[in-house]
Amino acid sequence: MLGEINAETNFVCNTIANSICSIYMKDAFKQVLVDAGLKMTGPRIAVLEALRKLSKPADAKEIHACIATGDVDPVTVYRILASFAEAGIVRRVDLRQDSVLYELGAHHHHHLVCTECGMIEDFESCDIEMVTKKILSKSTKFASVKEHSLELFGLCKKCT
Repeated sequence: MLGEINAETNFVCNTIANSICSIYMKDAFKQVLVDAGLKMTGPRIAVLEALRKLSKPADAKEIHACIATGDVDPVTVYRILASFAEAGIVRRVDLRQDSVLYELGAHHHHHLVCTECGMIEDFESCDIEMVTKKILSKSTKFASVKEHSLELFGLCKKCT
């Protein structure tokens, strides 16, 4: 029947769409690296792609596990993450876990973290400017705040 899409056609369409998306993402990743003054290498692209796929704060082990086996060794992942953090491509996130977490630093946001199950939810609303002004007005040692990090810890709806 005309217009009917079977599972095979749907699979082919999704594969083509994913390939096109991958090409565009690789170009975007290349530009991110160029802007940061870093060379485009396979391992760097693999780490960026893993961070994009995970779409949540992740430690180096989880990022390495997301990369195709054998493409990048764990030490290289650690080194790449350190250089990305220094260049501002990723940011380190402290969610009170045993290891440092990383996420792509594309936009400013914060996290709600469930202390029971570990679920993480991003939130963007941050009206901290007034609080910062008040803190600075009372501070005898600080004149300005360059950046901030805000993580809230509690229980998600499933764990309450």
